[in-house]
Amino acid sequence: MSIEIANESGVDVDEAPIVDVARYALDRMGVSPLAELSILLVELEPMAELHERWLDLPGPTDVMSFPMDELDTAKRPDSPPSGPSLLGDIVLCPAFARDQAVSAGHSLDDELHLLTVHGVLHLLGYDHAEPDEETEMFGLQGELLGGWRGEVAERARAERDRLTRERQRAADEKLLGTVGLDESPS
Repeated sequence: MSIEIANESGVDVDEAPIVDVARYALDRMGVSPLAELSILLVELEPMAELHERWLDLPGPTDVMSFPMDELDTAKRPDSPPSGPSLLGDIVLCPAFARDQAVSAGHSLDDELHLLTVHGVLHLLGYDHAEPDEETEMFGLQGELLGGWRGEVAERARAERDRLTRERQRAADEKLLGTVGLDESPS
């Protein structure tokens, strides 16, 4: 899966987890590994222009999604795989999201991860205009974000365990060498 990210927002953000959460959400939603996604982080003014131009709403917003290709969900399972599909673009505005993060009581990074999943779901056809749609979309958004956070925590635990084993092995080898029991030939 190809995910490109460009930060034109002037806000220093960790881009790798944004790509990672997008990839996780797309994988869990069964999107083809040949799919392509673009994520753009912009300043307030360009976001306000996009918001007004495409939604006819004044001022900036936190996230906008621009789907490109229609996903072919009616394909038969035994059909040959199709070529790469450009899902579309997700545009994030970290400066706008920062205030939301403060109000929600979490970090800007957490808010950007949430907004990325939100944008992915919009690209996949989910909406929240009606109460039942909102319940479905926000429930799925919470599941995806929670699953990704669990996976990130598990990867961090595995890395800590690996480093602990390496340090222990190095300490054991040093001790064995000190007492003359190392395995190196004399």
